[in-house]
Amino acid sequence: MRTPNAVARDYYGILGVSRDASDDEIKRAYRKLARQFHPDVNPDPEAQEKFKDINAAYEVLSDDRKRQIVDLGGDPLAPGGGGMGGPGGPGGAGPFVGFQDIMDAFFGGAAGGSRGPRPRTRPGADAILRLELDLNETAFGVEAPITVDTAVLCTTCSGAGTAAGTHLATCEACGGRGEVQSVQRTFLGQVVSARPCTVCQGYGTTIPHPCPTCAGDGRVRTRRSLTVKIPAGVEDGMRIRLAQQGEVGPGGGTAGDLYVEIHERPHDVYSRKGDDLHCRVTVPMTAAALGTRLTIKTLDSEETVDVKPGTQPGSTMRLRARGVPHLRGTGRGDLYVHLDVRTPTKLDADQERMLRDFAKTRGEEVAELTKQGGFFSRMRDAFNGHA
Repeated sequence: MRTPNAVARDYYGILGVSRDASDDEIKRAYRKLARQFHPDVNPDPEAQEKFKDINAAYEVLSDDRKRQIVDLGGDPLAPGGGGMGGPGGPGGAGPFVGFQDIMDAFFGGAAGGSRGPRPRTRPGADAILRLELDLNETAFGVEAPITVDTAVLCTTCSGAGTAAGTHLATCEACGGRGEVQSVQRTFLGQVVSARPCTVCQGYGTTIPHPCPTCAGDGRVRTRRSLTVKIPAGVEDGMRIRLAQQGEVGPGGGTAGDLYVEIHERPHDVYSRKGDDLHCRVTVPMTAAALGTRLTIKTLDSEETVDVKPGTQPGSTMRLRARGVPHLRGTGRGDLYVHLDVRTPTKLDADQERMLRDFAKTRGEEVAELTKQGGFFSRMRDAFNGHA
């Protein structure tokens, strides 16, 4: 009796692309998601599982043959090649074999065709590094030293993976084809199926004497020191791409890219909104009433500004071109100084007397405010339409 069909994974959905997506669209979607969920960036266990699904989806959809299996309703990574295997299991001798075997019969396996061995040299993955900078550094740029742990080319074997004086050997099990064929019976009749060679893992070659430094991988992990040039005007969350400074691929393959993600530390005085800066300055009530002059220390200079007499709480002064330089183009943002007028909380007897005398000269005694024409009356009249 046949087992029920397994549910094929939605590889298109995992990468977030349509079923008619081009190879470039699939690659872009993969690189974007890989940067987001890479274990070096996102240590969350759920993100690591997501990263495995993303890699599996890219492996399938970047391979024309595997993608064709998906489009026909199968799953090339499922046991038995698509959830349609019989009691014998993958590679078993039961009356039914996997969906992959049936596809082999129609796309090269039955005709003796071969996909060929897998290349040992493959491109490396991208890497992401978080870099924390101060506001002055993001505003005016800086050459920042960074340290990154990545896979680099093995200098002992130069990526070959073999010990000195030795070479790769043709796999005796598959004869260098990288796959082996078997004949099995299915409900469609006799099928010749192909499977990756388990001896050489599909490479077609073996390494009799692996390099003692990299154990045959062609690369080793190490810590490297680099200097990254941060342009003036970068913002929190931006990424700077360093081409081919990421992971070297297996077999000494081309290195991926390194992305440096900028994280701006909070500043003690200024807050940033785009290229504009904001700060708050407290002035005494008397200074706001009489006017005064303030010295404001900007990011790269000192500016003297006049506070006009009668300045109200919450007033804002704008200093043009004293903010952050624009990342693209010339010029700078502005600096906004928000004024907080401070009212004294404790007065001695003389201060209180003088303040009461001042209020009397302006007709602002507390008792007067409750009379006709006082503050509350004016508010009432405004609501009643008598203003």
